[in-house]
Amino acid sequence: MSTGMSVDVGRNGIWLMRGHQTPEVAAEIEERGFGAVWVGGSPPADLAVAESLLAATEGIAVGTSIVNMWQVPAAEVAVSYHRIADRYPGRFLLGVGIGHPEADRVYASPYDTIQTYLDELDAAKVPVEGRALAALGPKVLRVAGERTAGALPYLTVPAHTREARGILGDGPLLAIEQKIVPSTDAARARAVAEPTIQRYLGLVNYRRNLLRSGFTEEDLDTPTDRLVDALALHGTTEQIATGLKAHAAAGADHVATQILTSSGEVDDEFRAALRELAAAL
Repeated sequence: MSTGMSVDVGRNGIWLMRGHQTPEVAAEIEERGFGAVWVGGSPPADLAVAESLLAATEGIAVGTSIVNMWQVPAAEVAVSYHRIADRYPGRFLLGVGIGHPEADRVYASPYDTIQTYLDELDAAKVPVEGRALAALGPKVLRVAGERTAGALPYLTVPAHTREARGILGDGPLLAIEQKIVPSTDAARARAVAEPTIQRYLGLVNYRRNLLRSGFTEEDLDTPTDRLVDALALHGTTEQIATGLKAHAAAGADHVATQILTSSGEVDDEFRAALRELAAAL
């Protein structure tokens, strides 16, 4: 089993999409008291974005969610890991994971690729406790618990969090991503969230996992309110916070919140959500 982790990500963090990953936003997230900033998407091997966020902050953790194994060679990302971990000890968590057959031109056995990539990180002396693995299904969750500090599930619900904790056991990190829309207008919130959610529903890994979590093909083919509301929480700040805390009650160690707004920018709506969420949590 994994030997714990070398980075304290706290109970709550903020997951940032491309375009939001600026030093100014990271500093504001830290000022609000969150434990971690997550670099969403698949950053290149130099990990310069993560390093810039660390440089702009004092003590908050920064993690990648995630480096794509198909796009970034392990040897190259290992060099960047050591550079950053040496400069910012105890603050950087390397999140890695496989891509999707629909999105990556070269696609071999996912399970074998994960194992080989982790072997290469071992050879490059990237410590088990300094890395985590994107994981949804039982097989990969077990690998996350055995060969990394823990698992980074994306696009999930508390039922999956509970299942994942049961597979991982008590020791490994379970840090989940949860989308929110800061609005009490349900129709508006769904309109904001649905395009983002829709992008993932054609990807077999996410689709299979949502079916395992109790959704139906009908929920996924044309996203239903039930699906959208579960994957992108909305309502009052207190209602959203209750939804986030449901993951903790189900066994998550950390919840990485992705804030979706109508503009898609870091604007007044985004900042107000950040401020109010910090107070509620």
